[in-house]
Amino acid sequence: MDTGTSLLLLAAGGAGGVINALAGGATLITFPAMLAAGLPAVIANASNAVAISPGHLIAALADRGKLPPPTRRTVSFVAVSTVAGGVGAGVLLLLPERLFVLPVPALIAFATLLFAFAPQIQAWTVGHQTAALPSTGASSAVLGLACVYGGFFGAGLGVILTAVLSITEPSDIRAIKALKNLLATCVSLAATLIFIEQGAVRWPETLVMLLGAMIGGYAGGYLIRILPARIVRQFVIASGALMTAVYAGRYWF
Repeated sequence: MDTGTSLLLLAAGGAGGVINALAGGATLITFPAMLAAGLPAVIANASNAVAISPGHLIAALADRGKLPPPTRRTVSFVAVSTVAGGVGAGVLLLLPERLFVLPVPALIAFATLLFAFAPQIQAWTVGHQTAALPSTGASSAVLGLACVYGGFFGAGLGVILTAVLSITEPSDIRAIKALKNLLATCVSLAATLIFIEQGAVRWPETLVMLLGAMIGGYAGGYLIRILPARIVRQFVIASGALMTAVYAGRYWF
């Protein structure tokens, strides 16, 4: 790995760390950076997942006081998220490279749209909460589908989980966010372990990006005081749209 590639990944990791601290959506920056570093798409996706995975755990621990008690429903959600995340990672590794690259532009576009409309999605779902909780089986099925996607690609998973939990778990939004972070951690850890065990992670690039993400996350804690989240959101949306166009041109035309 040359110096230019190292600097690219370090900068992308740093930007991703800041973006996650302020608004979320780091994958829209970090995954294309892994591709730009010359990694095959599947390896880039797996390596990116490992590099940014600590963010979910840190977020869960930061607000652990709002985590739900270990009821049967909560434990079942944790189990479903873990298994589904592993299934998504397994599907990714089973796909031939040529079949994964085809939906990459669509996946980036989907994640960008989710991120762009996240406030409206979350406001709608919170506004349509019902007093009666869906059955644990029905809730787990919907959650499982979301977490399979999270293990497979992951971009926008936080928005999807927040929307699902806002409907299935009527509660205050802070508790929903805390549970979302816990379940995203389960998905991330399951996928990460499979990627590592199967040798799908390119460690030099991953460690450089991980270092950048840690620095960026720390810096984001200070920048959140002075940098408007709106500016960050606009940057991420513009970057996602640009990356969609770039990779559509590479893989579709």
